[in-house]
Amino acid sequence: MPKSQFFRVATEGATTDGRNIDRATIEQIAASYNPKTYGARIWLEHIRGILPDSQFKAYGDVIAVKAEEVDTDNGKKLALFAQIEPTPELIAINKAKQKLYTSLEIQPDFADSAQPYLVGLGVTDSPASLGTDALKFSASRKQQSANLFTSAVEVTLEFDEPHGTKLADAVKNLLSRFSNKSGADAAQFADISEAVEALAGHVVTVNDNYADAIKRLDAAEKAQKATQDELATFKAQMDEAPGNGPRRPAATGNDGAVQTEF
Repeated sequence: MPKSQFFRVATEGATTDGRNIDRATIEQIAASYNPKTYGARIWLEHIRGILPDSQFKAYGDVIAVKAEEVDTDNGKKLALFAQIEPTPELIAINKAKQKLYTSLEIQPDFADSAQPYLVGLGVTDSPASLGTDALKFSASRKQQSANLFTSAVEVTLEFDEPHGTKLADAVKNLLSRFSNKSGADAAQFADISEAVEALAGHVVTVNDNYADAIKRLDAAEKAQKATQDELATFKAQMDEAPGNGPRRPAATGNDGAVQTEF
C-alpha cells in the first residue's frame, strides 16, 4: 500500500469549537504519537462507521507525524505534519478533488496521561475559512466529548513513486544533458541513448514482473494451503464415516508356503 509524503494537517491556533491548539500541544503530539501505542485512522467527516463496507469506513492510517515551524500571515507558527497510508478509495477520492481538507481529532487527556494525543484524522470538504460554521462537528461524532477538532487544512496528497519509475526518468534526464551532438557523433549517441533507455525500461519491467510474481506466488501458497486443509478435513470425515471401522488384521498362521490338495 502506498504512503504519502509528509503534509501539513494543523497549525497552532483556533479549533472548530472555540478552543485553541497551542504550540505545546503540537510538540507533545509530535513527540508522543506512535501507531503501535494507538493508531489514528482516517475518517470521512470524522464519522466512524460500524460496517466495513460503509461509506464511513476507515480510509487509511496516520503512520507518522512531525512538528515544524511555518511562515503564516501572523508570523512564524508551529505546524504539525503527518504521513499517511491511505486506502485506494481515499486516493481515488482525492484525485476526484473531493475531501481535500484534513482536521485532527485530539484527545487532551489520553489514557489518563494528562497529555494530548492524536486519535483520528478527518477528511472533509469544509475549509477553515472565515464565515463558515459547517465544520463545527457535534459531540456525537467524537469518541469523547472533551476531544477537539482542529480547523481544516487543505492538503495535496503526494505519494512516493516506485523505484523503477524514478530510474527510468533519471536515465532520460541524464541523457538529455548530452544530446547536443552533430554528425557521426549524433548518430552514435542516438544509438547509445536508445540502448540505455531500453535497458532502463527493461529494469522497470523486471521490477514490475517481480512484484507480480511475488503476488502470484503468495496466491498459489494460499491456494495450496486451502487444498491441504480441505484434504485433511475430508480424510477426517472418511475415517469417522459408518462402515469404515477397524480393518481385520492380516492372517499370520501360515509360514508362507503354498499348499495343494491331494
